[in-house]
Amino acid sequence: MRHTEGEANTSKARAEWAAREEDGATRDLLRRDAEAFLHQSLSSPCVSTIAKAEGIWIEDTAGRRYMDFHGNSVHHIGYGHPRLVAAIKAQLDVLPFSPRRFTNEVSVELAEKLMAIAPGDLGRVLFTTGGSDANEVALRLARAATGRFKTLSFWDAFHGAGFGASSVGGEATFRSHIAGPLLPGAEHIAPFHCYHCAYGHSGPESCSLACAKMVDYVLGREGDVAAVIAEPMRAVPVVPPAGYWQEVQEACHRHGALLIMDEIPTGLGKTGRMFAFEHDGITPDIVTLGKALGGGILPIAAVIAREDLNVAGDFAIGHYTHEKNPLTARAALTTIEIIEEEGLVERAAELGGWAMERLREALAGNDHVGDIRGRGLMFGVEMVESREGRTPAPELAERIYYTCLAEGLSFKISAGAVLTLSPPLTISHSDLERALNIVTVAIAEAAD
Repeated sequence: MRHTEGEANTSKARAEWAAREEDGATRDLLRRDAEAFLHQSLSSPCVSTIAKAEGIWIEDTAGRRYMDFHGNSVHHIGYGHPRLVAAIKAQLDVLPFSPRRFTNEVSVELAEKLMAIAPGDLGRVLFTTGGSDANEVALRLARAATGRFKTLSFWDAFHGAGFGASSVGGEATFRSHIAGPLLPGAEHIAPFHCYHCAYGHSGPESCSLACAKMVDYVLGREGDVAAVIAEPMRAVPVVPPAGYWQEVQEACHRHGALLIMDEIPTGLGKTGRMFAFEHDGITPDIVTLGKALGGGILPIAAVIAREDLNVAGDFAIGHYTHEKNPLTARAALTTIEIIEEEGLVERAAELGGWAMERLREALAGNDHVGDIRGRGLMFGVEMVESREGRTPAPELAERIYYTCLAEGLSFKISAGAVLTLSPPLTISHSDLERALNIVTVAIAEAAD
């Protein structure tokens, strides 16, 4: 397929979807949105509208429904889970707010619950209002504990939009527009996902883990790095090679750096383990959680640190007005209880394994499918110009996206050309199968 022809087909698919989906009320709301909000990449203009969200479904102002396989990674238990809604309503009647200098029962219960589900000696907690803030707290704590200020992180990673979080992040969208310097000492290296690791040409057992050895090299070269901060599994999605995080953690121990795992999109069962790093046989020094912690209703994030890192009592590492908000704490505590009692971690592992096999079987002969990868219910299909060359095909991916959207399935395109599918952990087998059928048919038609 020629590049210009692909672009024309993508524009046609986008136009056809817009003409089919946008009624007068939708167009009016989109116009008002564009005139009211500051514009930024990835948010403006909006794709469509939402009038209702329930279970795995979102519904627009015209009543059209879409299975949501994106959800900004907040909808682990689906939207509007009845038990969560009831718990939040009940909490409103008892205690709707708590000033930060006071404590309350439900906030302490949530802290204790997080310490209980976290492995190893992760025994201290602090709450924030969002994942970016949680990562800022983690970085401040690492500086306080080590007396160092440098960090090591990875290009293409995302850790939030604040100055500190975007400094250690590696996405150009959140870095390139800022005039002047970002956080000093924020060093970056290439992430895992080398050619052999990504496509299995040598197999995981023969991977040299040169990407992990580079972490060791840079830590030794710098000599004074406070922390390595990273996503245990990149949400694009990319799974680390076997043994990678064990080597990185050993390097951190050798050179006196802390290991911070950003579990904001992957934590709480999405990958088939409560924490994604558990797949890799490690326990980091600090973990950050967010997104799904509020059950897809309220914003809350958390930092969980080793007991011996409780070293910041004489100064502030993160004061937030809603630090011990009983309403958000109730939402988080109930969300964790739902995940545990409904067996959603195990469900993610089971359904995710089935979905990956289903996609691999259905797309085995398609030359435009470069890779199918993921863990649990966070998986993706990489679209390429040809399987042999592995050149990404973003126009093809976008055309497939709009085709699926017209059929009632919403998801995200990551890394330019990866169809990233991340359904709620509560999804039924039949709905998951229906969604995968939509994707595989759209890929076959678009690549024809």
